[in-house]
Amino acid sequence: MAAHHVPADLPDKLPHYIGGQFVDSVGGETFEVLDPVTNQPYTLAAAGQAADVDRAVAAARAAFVSGEWPGMQARARARILNRIADAVQAQDKRLAELETFDTGLPITQALGQAQRAAENFRFFADLVVAQSDEVYQVPGRQLNYVHRKPVGVAGLITPWNTPFMLESWKLAPALASGCTVVLKPAEFTPLSAGLWAGIFREAGLPDGVFNLVNGIGEQAGDALVRHPDVPLISFTGETTTGQLIYRNCADSLKAMSMELGGKSPAVVFADADLDAAIDSTLFGVFSLNGERCTAGSRILVQRPVYAEFCRRYAERAANIVVGDPHDPATEVGALVHPEHYAKVMHYVELGKSEGRLLAGGGRPAGLPTGNYVAPTVFADVPRTARIFQEEVFGPVVAISPFDTEQEALELANAVRYGLAAYVWTSDLTRAHTFAQSVQAGMVWLNSHNVRDLRTPFGGVKASGLGHEGGYRSLDFYTHQQAVHVTLGEVHTARFGTSERTSA
Repeated sequence: MAAHHVPADLPDKLPHYIGGQFVDSVGGETFEVLDPVTNQPYTLAAAGQAADVDRAVAAARAAFVSGEWPGMQARARARILNRIADAVQAQDKRLAELETFDTGLPITQALGQAQRAAENFRFFADLVVAQSDEVYQVPGRQLNYVHRKPVGVAGLITPWNTPFMLESWKLAPALASGCTVVLKPAEFTPLSAGLWAGIFREAGLPDGVFNLVNGIGEQAGDALVRHPDVPLISFTGETTTGQLIYRNCADSLKAMSMELGGKSPAVVFADADLDAAIDSTLFGVFSLNGERCTAGSRILVQRPVYAEFCRRYAERAANIVVGDPHDPATEVGALVHPEHYAKVMHYVELGKSEGRLLAGGGRPAGLPTGNYVAPTVFADVPRTARIFQEEVFGPVVAISPFDTEQEALELANAVRYGLAAYVWTSDLTRAHTFAQSVQAGMVWLNSHNVRDLRTPFGGVKASGLGHEGGYRSLDFYTHQQAVHVTLGEVHTARFGTSERTSA
């Protein structure tokens, strides 16, 4: 194995960014950030507490109430968003290097995520300029129109699996809408989030519009969720955490958008293009180290092609290159943190008693340290198995057979999650019928997860609440106020004009 690459100029400390200034925590609290290849701390991050969140929200609130950003013309905001995209694109290799070091993602995949982050800003810059709202006329009597205005301070809580890109997914529509923001990035992976401050400053974003508070979810995240001056929360993360946020938002009736866990099925019918299905389902669960909410981690295969699919899939999985995340040849890198590694390995051991192990099942050869898990494939997994029902969030897949379309649908819907689904068949009628019957917020037919930013992103059941993407994102970050204008005489019943008669 080649020597582990450590980026140059790593910061000694990761501070907060509040009101245009880098600052430490009020009480000086910090926490260690680990390199997932060595599990050694490489820096300290400021550990935000309620007092730090108060400062950040106050700065964001001041920028919203007294600053220029909320009232700025859409075209002017779009110019700044495009400059942000230019800045991201100009340093995509550096972003990818830092992201790979912090997360353990393979460098080629991290580069793609950095480029997607730039595209997110370009997309919402275009969308906010093109946006139009409804006008309804009652000829000669009334004109009714929708006036859209930003909600206020947006609280953004992001996950650790593709942090920079997923931060952009929330930051771009929130800023495009005219909101000011407080970002709380995941504590496992705070490194790349600190780059936003310089990018935004260079692009001309006014001070106070963007604020960053690092910290532990139970401290900084909880304080942000409960803050009375934060009217909406956008959260991406694990379902149990989402349930807690839901309860804590209820007291003040905050708006919420939550993209949570997944245990997505990939359904392969006997008439599918088997080569394409194998390529896609391998990529769909093993890319991003399997640490992806939309991973097709339950593969349901029709009986006539089941044996061939399992054999070929296992052969390919066993051949996946696992290694240092900075090596361009690496296809699966190191999992993000030793806590998560322990969780995934627990499921690997559990799976050995719940299914038939075809590939992987432990630490890869030649990688004695670091959070490495060999791509692991279990076959003949029953629907009652925990590796069938529960989100592993790692390079682990469960394959199960089915005979009929109805059985496939029952298996696909037999879990608490409902984020994504993938269907492989050459039968057009079956493809559409199955897609419309499966309990999933998003369905891909004969494809893995290929995003169109105009479409809604979100899940059903335990996979989330609300949708983002396209105009739905702008709807979330804005109030839509109905304004009614009278154009003619209005008949009004005249109360209180009749004489009262005494008894």
